[in-house]
Amino acid sequence: RTCEGRNIRYRTCSNVDCPPEAGDFRAQQCSAHNDVKYQGQLYEWLPVSNDPDNPCSLKCQARGTALVVELAPKVLDGTRCYTESLDMCISGLCQIVGCDHQLGSAVKEDNCGVCNGDGSTCRLVRGQYKSQLSASKLDDTVVAIPYGSRQIRLVLKGPDHLYLETKTLQGVKSENSLSTTGSFLVENSSIDFQKFPDKEILRISGPLTADFTIKIHYAGAADSSVQFIFYQPIIHRWRETDFFPCSASCGGGYQLTSAECFDLRSNRVVADQYCHYYPENIKPKPKLQECNLDPCPASDGYKQIMPYDLYHPLPRWESTPWTACSSSCGGGIQSRSVSCVEEDIQGHISPVEEWKCMYTPKMPVVQPCNIFDCPKWLAQEWSPCTVTCGQGLRYRVVLCIDHRGMHTGGCSTKTKPHIKEECVVPTPCYKPKEKLPVEAKLPWYKQAQELEEGTAVSEEPSFIPEAWSTCSVTCGVGSQMRLVKCQVLLSFSQSVADLPIDECEGPKPVSQRACYSGPCSGEATEYTPEETQLLYGSLQELDELYDWEYEGFTECSESCGGGVQEAVVTCLNKQTREIAEETLCVSSRRPPQLLKSCSLDPCPPR
Repeated sequence: RTCEGRNIRYRTCSNVDCPPEAGDFRAQQCSAHNDVKYQGQLYEWLPVSNDPDNPCSLKCQARGTALVVELAPKVLDGTRCYTESLDMCISGLCQIVGCDHQLGSAVKEDNCGVCNGDGSTCRLVRGQYKSQLSASKLDDTVVAIPYGSRQIRLVLKGPDHLYLETKTLQGVKSENSLSTTGSFLVENSSIDFQKFPDKEILRISGPLTADFTIKIHYAGAADSSVQFIFYQPIIHRWRETDFFPCSASCGGGYQLTSAECFDLRSNRVVADQYCHYYPENIKPKPKLQECNLDPCPASDGYKQIMPYDLYHPLPRWESTPWTACSSSCGGGIQSRSVSCVEEDIQGHISPVEEWKCMYTPKMPVVQPCNIFDCPKWLAQEWSPCTVTCGQGLRYRVVLCIDHRGMHTGGCSTKTKPHIKEECVVPTPCYKPKEKLPVEAKLPWYKQAQELEEGTAVSEEPSFIPEAWSTCSVTCGVGSQMRLVKCQVLLSFSQSVADLPIDECEGPKPVSQRACYSGPCSGEATEYTPEETQLLYGSLQELDELYDWEYEGFTECSESCGGGVQEAVVTCLNKQTREIAEETLCVSSRRPPQLLKSCSLDPCPPR
């Protein structure tokens, strides 16, 4: 009666994790009442956890009903107060338990799951994925979450749907469609999934017992976005090695340590690139020390006695010149070889093992080059139509422009936009040929031709045409000639070399063309219908009462894939604009058939 304090002292025991098949301790206590009638009826009882008012009472719910009953005023000692906490119930009271499994301890796990850790063994991964709809793609990978990750949360907003793919360390793969809301186990990891009409939420407390890949299945026309956050364990760490063998057996040498990348999951050494993946992983610098400083015998050892620091310079990295860039534009790479060399007292340089140079960083062996954009075709505006009535042609200048905006060569001929196309002027052409005025070709056609022909020499063999000769006649139709060579640019010397014609691929530019130097004096000029349509138009109007006119077009001959429409020609009273009998119009003045292309969109697949 005179003693103060409690007469019972408690401590924790069995401080090892329970196997998954052991089940929940609170659930076992509820199920013990399954064979005891409650109000005259038997029920199957399920645990009700996380009661904020009295977490240490045994509250259970009858399966399939809303009936919740307190079956005992307190749970058995050692039962967890809350599902996500180590705190435990003792004599009906909730007692604090730290991550070290000690009663009254305030020690907690860090975000990496390490008890009393500093958070350095994992990293926070946060990001966002936006869906990009594609007719050929039904699903896509959102994020890969590796084994051991914790506190995972993903929120999808949009019409699409999340699903899981898993792969265990033994290589066993499986898939979960996440079709309904609820909590369930996937590879012994507890998953909490909520599905709403326009949103999905996925939570996994972890640690994951397999590699998880979160994927998205496209289900609607609208785009979706997924925000994700989780803590990823740093499973690759640098580990310092022992000192390498001494560089000399006597007389003073040196030896180095190194660092190797160690996989904590498989307990083996892996390639350095795995450790470089984590920015927080800083590779330890090699340590250098002298060794075997005893003098050498007269007839033995690698070298004679000499002061180490004065006569024995440290090995160093040496490199060859960079190779030529793999691409002349658009980004390429160039490489070189880097080796570790050692210089003796006589100045002779010889290659040695790489570890001897590891006290300084190795020089890079590849680097990007020519990262500027490749030349692109630039099309100028279209010219006016070459005729003032009917069907003609229009032209434009197409230039090859480099990344500085300069006119250059090197653009692919396969992607070049066309420089001419057909055009239709709605005014009908039906005047007698002899009344047509003669009009010269417009200067933009000549300019478009000249600029189109210009080609610069490149590092690929290509046809290079020289300038056209002057026209062979001073009036009328003559011809022009030019020389077309197959040439290549030698990048090393920056000089141009001629090659045999068959070394160049693709069509060879023409070396002869017709030219027109204007009508000769006193000459009556005849024109073909094509020349008439291309070069000339009509400027006069005829005053007959009845005349032919185009009145719209027929329906397209095809619904897709390209068809033709024909202009409808009618005889009109020019005063009343009413359709008249065709016999009232002069048949010789009937305008020519006029066609235009239509329904150019490709046909859908069968």
